[in-house]
Amino acid sequence: MYSLLKLIVGLSIRLYYTKVKIKNRQYLVDEGPVIIIANHPNTLMDAWMIGHVCKQPIHYMAKSSFFSSPLKKRLLNSLNMIPINRKSDGNVEGISNSDSFEACYKILEEGKTLVIFPEGSSFQERKLRELKSGAARIALEAERRNGGKLTLKIIPVGIYYSQAEKFRSSVMLTVGQSIGVTELVPEFQTNSSLAAKKLTEKFRIHLERVLVTAENEDQEAMIETLFQLLRKKEEALNVEKGAEFMQSIKRNVEEIQLIAPYKIAEIQQLIKTVKWQQEKLAIQADFVSRRFRSRLYIMQICLSILFLLFGFPLFLFGFIHNAIPYKLTDYLVPKMTKYVEYYAAMNILLALVFYPLTYFCFVEIFTTLFHPVFFVKLIYLFSLPFSGLYAHSFLYYFKRIGQKWHYIFLIFKQKEALKELQENKKSLEKLISFY
Repeated sequence: MYSLLKLIVGLSIRLYYTKVKIKNRQYLVDEGPVIIIANHPNTLMDAWMIGHVCKQPIHYMAKSSFFSSPLKKRLLNSLNMIPINRKSDGNVEGISNSDSFEACYKILEEGKTLVIFPEGSSFQERKLRELKSGAARIALEAERRNGGKLTLKIIPVGIYYSQAEKFRSSVMLTVGQSIGVTELVPEFQTNSSLAAKKLTEKFRIHLERVLVTAENEDQEAMIETLFQLLRKKEEALNVEKGAEFMQSIKRNVEEIQLIAPYKIAEIQQLIKTVKWQQEKLAIQADFVSRRFRSRLYIMQICLSILFLLFGFPLFLFGFIHNAIPYKLTDYLVPKMTKYVEYYAAMNILLALVFYPLTYFCFVEIFTTLFHPVFFVKLIYLFSLPFSGLYAHSFLYYFKRIGQKWHYIFLIFKQKEALKELQENKKSLEKLISFY
């Protein structure tokens, strides 16, 4: 069951996200007892993502409310999920935390891998929330029971989504060097709370090294806005470059807050000005600083028009066969939950139902109308999801062509307004010491 579902989820992840980048994969060991700790911005998707990139079977700790019925309990247990009662959710009947902890110790003693999200809850924010001590206690108790000879490794993983809930966005997992726990075992035997607190703080330090974090909501809002206003095309398309760019913004903002805090008010005012000007001109951030080369732009637009003309029939084929399930999931997910952290996982779960049903209906219609041989029918079936991905890319490309036309229009019709925006953007970049 686990292997089959891992295959299905892995394929779903590859279809939902354009790119899944793993940084420092060499630190992601697949032998011996391991606890993987990670941030938790995207609910079920975070667990699926770690399971997807790990070669070995993964065991997860999950809140007990997921195990609220015998059917759910049986299904989730087959997926290597271990229920845990949280104070914020209350207790679920038939689930004992002591039994769950015993299951964790057994998993580690058997040399397997356990995934824990020490933040406890899931929110889409850059700020690393307060870590619960449960992961540290499990690690220390497992080592204590084995006389400090278990050689347990704790591996921190930072999960960065370019746009967590958005279809065809990107993800990067940054793996940190393993953390040992043996040195704290003697202290754990005499003062378990203090030892767990020390190890939890160690977890925080290592997680912050593999994450783009913010100190508070105000700093996060400033970093996010600066990223949206100043990023270029490569930072928008490449998840690793995007994360590095956001990290550089964070470092510069923190340096300014420490050394020249008087600049913060000026930065905030320029942010408001640049944002207002961009919205007024309806121009994308990566177009603002571009140099206009008339011959190059004319050639690009001519080639783009040819591509759109020749690619339109395939787009139409993909659109017709995929629009219904795409729009249906897009409509239903916000109705089913108000929490954006659940959008990606629910999109995938609904897609696993709606797309096969839609494709089955189209294959039946195709068979009734044309009576094809089996091989032709198979080709038709396999063309449906790929044509859907093509249709989505075609629409994105069409939108970018429209943005290029609009940029050319601004150059000729609102040249002074565009120039003022470019100057303000340069002032903002200079103020936070990029160039």
